[in-house]
Amino acid sequence: MGITTDRNDPGLAKIKSDGQQESYLVLSDEERAKGFVRPVRTSYIHLACGTETTMGLALSETYARNPKFYGGTFCCHCGRHFRLVDYDRAASEAKGEDIFKPAFEWPDGEPVGSTAEEAAAYLAEKQRKANEKHLGAGI
Repeated sequence: MGITTDRNDPGLAKIKSDGQQESYLVLSDEERAKGFVRPVRTSYIHLACGTETTMGLALSETYARNPKFYGGTFCCHCGRHFRLVDYDRAASEAKGEDIFKPAFEWPDGEPVGSTAEEAAAYLAEKQRKANEKHLGAGI
């Protein structure tokens, strides 16, 4: 797998036999050197299959510099790319509005591609649901 800063690199559109792209787009060294708004994390978990995928440092630093740079990522177990968020049809129908849920989490439980504020809200809601479930089970 190669990396590139060129949005017109033909390798971005070529998929290899393992499902990965020939090249992945990253922010330039200069842009990444400006600092990070999120932690540099080198692996994430696909919530659909539970598998952890590891990525290279340039990709990790791109996520840390600009968490919204990518709209999807690769799962090494499933062998394909997925959007970072999934449409939750059941929840959407129940609430009467579009509900989206993360498709990937960092090992610390934060959604891949989230800002600090989005991650905090997600973790608070996750904790609220866990507390609700615990209290519903009785003490």
